[in-house]
Amino acid sequence: MLKIRRIHAFDDNYIWLIGCTDNPQVAIVDPGDAEVVIEQLEKEGLQPIAIMVTHHHGDHTGGVTALVQRYDIPVYGPTHERIPALTHAVTEGDIVALSECNLQFKVLDTPGHTRGHVCYVGHDALFCGDTLFTAGCGRLFEGTAEQMYASLEKLRHLPDETVVYCAHEYTQANLAFAIIAEPYNSATRERLDEVRLLRAGHRDTVPALLGLEKQTNPFLRTHNPELVQAAEAFAGHPLPTPAEVFATVRRWKDSLD
Repeated sequence: MLKIRRIHAFDDNYIWLIGCTDNPQVAIVDPGDAEVVIEQLEKEGLQPIAIMVTHHHGDHTGGVTALVQRYDIPVYGPTHERIPALTHAVTEGDIVALSECNLQFKVLDTPGHTRGHVCYVGHDALFCGDTLFTAGCGRLFEGTAEQMYASLEKLRHLPDETVVYCAHEYTQANLAFAIIAEPYNSATRERLDEVRLLRAGHRDTVPALLGLEKQTNPFLRTHNPELVQAAEAFAGHPLPTPAEVFATVRRWKDSLD
């Protein structure tokens, strides 16, 4: 059975360990900090077997080299980005096989946050780095709004029971914007109340079900008539396509951050 462990890093990063119940072997997702990973591995007696990287930003790759030097394990990462110590460049449709745990994850190309960002999906789990956040999405640092919209649509079409393991704890701030964008969405209001309670108790809000994201994440709801109307009011002109709605909602949130 799949077992996912979380490691907190920096102010709000999550590093994920993918493994199975009753098996000490794990893959490490987006290790921005080697020290906290090593500490967790030694604390639990875990054996790393691979590193899986979603994109090149330092808070996702800063620990890769030190971990490879210590454990001599393969590194999977996007073909179109420069990843430290990369041994297996991956792109859309490739499979990362963790044979020691009898697990397989399919690679999805999800450019937008960066030019070559990838996600890994399998066993009802989605490791999406900075493409999709709980109640939000990544900023457009390198890619275009059209690319990010297409990437999010790809993720939106995954099954509702998919569990979203993103790389940052941004849920409360993202929901605060979601309420502005969709003030009549009762599911978003209910979720924000729940998240505020969790964060007040210093508890994590990640992961989350993709089905909940489809109900409350404005960046996955660009076909919703009320959100379209709100985005057009912000833009001051009609937005004939969902991609244009997405681009406007992204600019809207950026203007408030």
